Amino acid sequence: MTEVKKAPAPEKDAVDAITAQWAAVRPDLDTAPMAVFGRIYRISKAVGEAVERAYNRHGITRGEFDVIATLRRSGVPYTLSPRELSATLMLTTGGMTGRLDKLERAGLLTRSPDPHDRRGLQVTLTDRGLALADEAVSAGLEVHRAALEDFDREEVEQLTALLRKLLADVA
Repeated sequence: MTEVKKAPAPEKDAVDAITAQWAAVRPDLDTAPMAVFGRIYRISKAVGEAVERAYNRHGITRGEFDVIATLRRSGVPYTLSPRELSATLMLTTGGMTGRLDKLERAGLLTRSPDPHDRRGLQVTLTDRGLALADEAVSAGLEVHRAALEDFDREEVEQLTALLRKLLADVA
């Protein structure tokens, strides 16, 4: 089995330059948190933009992907109420309505009366929406895989554990 060579981490990056500038003008500050969160922000922005481009190649935005992915993850029959979608995606009902309108016009989902609630609606993925959700999630995951290609499995697990711990501390 051939071992893949990993690229060495750069010795210095833009965040190092920023923290060095702060150290020069404010040596009393501990900029270690800035170094961590500056990198998290830059990673999130770069990967988020790459994922958005991957979704755009499938004709949808990140927000539209979030809707069809939420329906896909809900399992058969791939149906949720607009209220459940709004709560999951942390969107206002107005924001959700706009997305649902566009996705319905594109033939990716349907809205129908809720048989259990006369006042309610159900949102269901169409076969086309299901196929697109599966294609788009694979495209997004490929971006994530590429971003982590210089990490071995153990490093990914360690990074995951550290980020989970950080998220628990700040959420």
